[in-house]
Amino acid sequence: MIDERIKFRHLQCFLAVAQHGSLQKAAGVLSITQPAVSKTLKELEALLAVRLFERGRRGAVLTRSGDAFARHAGASVSALREAVASVAPTRPHGSEVVTLGVLPTVAPHLIPALLLQLDAVNRAGQPAGMTATSLRIHTAPNPALLTQLRQRELDLVIGRFAEPIHMVGLTFEHLYADPLVLAVRPDHPLISDPALRSDALAHVPAFTAILPTQGTAIRHTADNFLLTRGLGQLARTVETLSVTGARNYTARSDAVWFAPRGAVQQDLDSGLLAALPVSMAGTEELVGMSLRADMVPTIAQAEVIGALRLLAAAHRGLDAAAG
Repeated sequence: MIDERIKFRHLQCFLAVAQHGSLQKAAGVLSITQPAVSKTLKELEALLAVRLFERGRRGAVLTRSGDAFARHAGASVSALREAVASVAPTRPHGSEVVTLGVLPTVAPHLIPALLLQLDAVNRAGQPAGMTATSLRIHTAPNPALLTQLRQRELDLVIGRFAEPIHMVGLTFEHLYADPLVLAVRPDHPLISDPALRSDALAHVPAFTAILPTQGTAIRHTADNFLLTRGLGQLARTVETLSVTGARNYTARSDAVWFAPRGAVQQDLDSGLLAALPVSMAGTEELVGMSLRADMVPTIAQAEVIGALRLLAAAHRGLDAAAG
């Protein structure tokens, strides 16, 4: 009886409040009034005979029962949306959208490679009349992506290994290790001037340093690098996760960009940028794939996951050969 009386609007309203922590914000997202949100929640709590939220000065906070219900409600809504999408008349037969979250510093190298890998898979084995899997790609800092993954707004996330508190309900599969490089323009004084090149690392603090933003795992790695190498106060810093902005500024200035190798590999290969000849041992960061622990991949999701694993194996092979 209870299952039959719970409607999609109950679940949709509940999840909106759980996500935004506010009845007012949920009402705005759902394009309904706040009293309507309150009424719908009261109906749901009455049907379940439990209190789902504690309402107070901090907004609407999930109770223990509400937290448990959210996990299953989210799965139900996600499954229903996928079911509806699978038969939507506007979608080509056989097509499915996989929503992927990727770190801004990982995306420049990984996304083109992933798309090419999927192209190769589709050319080799796509049945006649079937349409290839579509990707919807989001970029954001790691904590934001993991939150979206947990809330089922993303199907999977490619990012760095996070603190255990951010991995509750999620799994992490290591794909490859990505070290930092100190990227500069090819005619930078630290490369072109023999007197500076001979001890380039010692002279880095005299130049503008482009660093990842505070609070990110990669910034922690960069700070540790500076500390363990005994480098002093940096003359000037620019903090950003924008690969495009950092690339363009580095190519036109004397800045030194503390960048993951994956973010600048194409620029190094093309000669747009160069890596300072200094050891970056100990700066390797684990890049991996995060999934929800209760996820049962669809065919399209499994295809993307398989392509990522193939890319990771090739990446590790190149690293082993280089070593």
